[in-house]
Amino acid sequence: MELTKAIYERRSIRKYADAEITREEIEELIKSAQMAPSWKNTQITRYYVVENPDIKQEIADNCVLDFEFNQKTINRAPQLVVVGMVEKRCGYERDGSFSTSKEDHWEMYDAGIASQTFCLAAHDMGVGTVILGIFDEDKVAKAISLPEGQKVAALIAMGYPDQECEAPKRKTVEELVNYI
Repeated sequence: MELTKAIYERRSIRKYADAEITREEIEELIKSAQMAPSWKNTQITRYYVVENPDIKQEIADNCVLDFEFNQKTINRAPQLVVVGMVEKRCGYERDGSFSTSKEDHWEMYDAGIASQTFCLAAHDMGVGTVILGIFDEDKVAKAISLPEGQKVAALIAMGYPDQECEAPKRKTVEELVNYI
């Protein structure tokens, strides 16, 4: 698929068919996502694919701050990806000081770039995704036994789409750009 076409056609999918994505397909998605740029090539993003229905239910029931929309989406998704990130590498110098005034915010920036790359690669494979941001980071980390030194950046529900979505209204280019 042409990149521009994928950008224009990709939608946040919240309803899925019952079929799971194979591990081989997931590894292909991650192979694409690993090509996302990162601060000084630190490659801090990690992917935890929740296939265990009990853990997925635990996250839906107890980790999304009672946000019903996310609960329904997680319950509909055959698989849930917890996007993790290694702490204290991205945005830091070797001596532990920050490289810029953004401090550790680069961690989320890099995890976001990798997550978008993952979602575009998924769309290219016919897999629907939606990035979920309303969750209790500590509870999700505990539910999946996230290794020490990592934290949760996002949740990505995924599966084969069982819906078609129209593009939401977008601002015009003129509203978005300023030339200085």
